[in-house]
Formats: sequence, C-alpha cells, structure tokens
Amino acid sequence: MDEDFDYIVLGTGLTECVISGILSSEGKKVLHIDKQNFYGGESASLNLTQLYAKFRPTTGAPPELKGHARDYMIDLIPKFLMANGELSNILVRTDVTRYVEFKQISGSYVYRGGRISKVPANEVEALKSSLMGIFEKRRMKRFLEFVAAYDDDVASTHLGFDLDKNTMDEIYTYHGLERGTKDFIGHAMALWPNDDYLTQPARPTIDRIILYVQSVAKYGKSPYIYPMYGLGELPQGFARLSAIYGGTFMLDTPIDEFLYTDDKKFAGVITKEGKARAPVVIADPTYFPERVKSTGQKVIRALCFLDHPVPNTHDSDSLQIVIPQNQVGRKNDIYVAVLSDVHAVVPKGYYLAIISTIIETTTPHVELEPAFKLLGPRVDTLMGIAELYEPLDEGHESNIFISKSYDATSHFESATDDVKDLYFRITGKQLDLSKTGADVFGKADDE
Repeated sequence: MDEDFDYIVLGTGLTECVISGILSSEGKKVLHIDKQNFYGGESASLNLTQLYAKFRPTTGAPPELKGHARDYMIDLIPKFLMANGELSNILVRTDVTRYVEFKQISGSYVYRGGRISKVPANEVEALKSSLMGIFEKRRMKRFLEFVAAYDDDVASTHLGFDLDKNTMDEIYTYHGLERGTKDFIGHAMALWPNDDYLTQPARPTIDRIILYVQSVAKYGKSPYIYPMYGLGELPQGFARLSAIYGGTFMLDTPIDEFLYTDDKKFAGVITKEGKARAPVVIADPTYFPERVKSTGQKVIRALCFLDHPVPNTHDSDSLQIVIPQNQVGRKNDIYVAVLSDVHAVVPKGYYLAIISTIIETTTPHVELEPAFKLLGPRVDTLMGIAELYEPLDEGHESNIFISKSYDATSHFESATDDVKDLYFRITGKQLDLSKTGADVFGKADDE
C-alpha cells in the first residue's frame, strides 16, 4: 500500500465507526485501521472464549457455562439505546438499521427503600405504582404537565421560570416534590449519575425527561432498545456503511510509525501493509496516550452470569436497574443492565447482568455489593476497571482528533454527543440528524 486518503481512522469503537461511516457516505476516502483482530474496541462484544482470554486467560470459562462459545456475545460496556435518542436518529439517518436488528428492553426499574420497583411506562402503571403515595402522584403529574407544556415562546407556560437560569432544585421545590420523587425523576428518568444537576440550570434535565417520556411512548414497556447479538453489532453496522461507500478496512494491523509534516501536523501512518497518507486522523485514546488526559474517574464493570431471572422483576427477560446514589450512601449511581437469550447474547436458560459505576473507594468490588444482592446467586462474575480519558486539546493544530472513553452512564447519549463534537471539530459543520420518517424497526414515525 502506498496510497492517499482524506481521513485515516484508528480503532473500531462505536464512535470511530460512526464517524467513518458518515464521512464515507459523504464521499470522502477513508482508511480505517484497528490493531485488534475484532471490531468494536472498548465497545466490542466477545464470545465466551475471547471473553475469558481477556479476563481469565489461565483458567478459561467454568464448566457451568454450557453451550458453544459462539452462543455468547458479551458486551464489554453496558449501554442501551434510548428509543428516541440521538444514536437511534443516526442509525435511521444513515440506514444502518438495514444491517442491525433491534429488540426492546422489557422494563426499567429503580431501587428505592431496600427493594426494586418498576418505573411506570404508562398512566395505568403509574396509578398502581408503589413508588409514591396518591398525593405525591398528583404533584408528580402536575410537574410532568409543566415539562410537557413548557414553550420558550409562550410565557404563560413558564410559571415564572427561565430554564437557562433557574435551577432544577428550584423547579422541584415549586412543585412541592418529595426527596424520593426528586431522586426518581433525576436518576430513573433524567438518568443523571449524581446530584450535581440539582444546582445547575434546569434545561438539560427538562430535555432529558422529555427524551425519556418520548422514548417510552415510542414502543411502550421501557425507553430502551438493544441490538440482537450484542452492542458489537453497532460498530460493525457502521463499518459496513463505510465499506459500501468505498471505505478501506484493516484489522489486526498495528501502527509501526506515525508520519508528520515539518510543522508537526499529522501526515499518515506506516503499517505492515505499507504507507498511507492523509491530512487528518481520528483515533481512540489508546493510539495517542500522550495526547489524552485522565478525567480523574475510573469505572468498574462486573459481568455476571446467572441461571435464573433477576428476582422481583416478574421474570423479565431484559431490564435496567438504576440504584440512585443516596439510596446506598454513594456519590454516583450504580447501573445494572440485564439481558438474556431473547437478545441472542447468552444461551437459553442464562441471563447476563452487567453492573457499572464510578469508583469512589479503594475497594471498588465492595461498592457493587448493593447490585450483587439484587441479582441473587451468580454462576460466575468477571470484573474490570477502566480509567476514563479525554483529549488534551481540540485537535486543530495537529489534525489529530481523539474520541473520549465510554463513561459509566447506562445509555449512548454521551457517546453520540462525542460523535457530534468530533464531527464538528473535523469538518466545521454541524452533523445533520434530520430523520427520514422511519424508526430503527423500519416503521414510519406515524405508524
């Protein structure tokens, strides 16, 4: 190879593959390289052999995990898609839905007062819910009516509030909401990982609540959807998009040398395949460790194999549990994502629960105990810790544009924020996410 490209992309994580697919579909010549021999990077899905080679190379999988290795497709990061969220919009806009099949997540649960309760998905469930008393339900209803009615251009809908100035706590206080209800709204609906949002302007929280409500309304049950065969299908879907538009892919290809111009701008790479030149590179943090900094946070993730449904979830085949921080004396929420054979990630009879949170102590595995207790007996548990990184600069001086690590949140909204930010930094244009009138299941929006 001795070739010129418009862009070189390093790493096949979801962020990199989305950018690669979009740039290729816009007519750009893209070379996409990964040092690993599988797609997905940190957002890969591994079969049982690959998984234990990564976490326990000396012992391998226990005999209790029956079935073929390929019957398991285990995500390294636990995230769901919001049905009406930005990643769903990108999937529809780019037609990647042709390559990836989705199924709903059956329920959304929240831990409160020592037990888990289903987050209501409709008015009937809300009336039956034990999460709040009858008078608090009325206050909650009035609050949600305020959220739904708020229109920047109609002062009568504001109740005297400015969403860019008033804090979320001020709006809660006006509506007389109890502490537990604030927790429920902020953590189970707006999905904030901690309570910092309370003292910040209300608009982001209001936007998140609207996204949650719209996502639940889209298909019922819960606001979440998930790809068959694991999250690794998503980067592969965008890689196929890139390839259709002429993108070149090379897996299992380490970078031997980076090339630079005299004024220290990126100019290309040398690999075992030869020299490839491009004026711009997009990469995950592992390719340029000297150009990233730690966010100061580390995430612990536990992959738990179960041979029974999660107790107290009506034998649900898939769900999310949010454990709000102050319910268990923490600063950050704990998230639990549960999947089963319905999503083709484990054989029939098994369940996969993935727990994640931001580490707060020197004994991070102990921090997951509240989640372990909710799951009941486990066949096996694998744990890993990841430090979170972000780029040192915007990338314009060097033309090296680096993505962020995947955070501890339970969904992909922050990752798609990074996609939009990267796209803007690279091209100087806003990413157009206008819909094509269909959804991830291929149905028209009004069906």
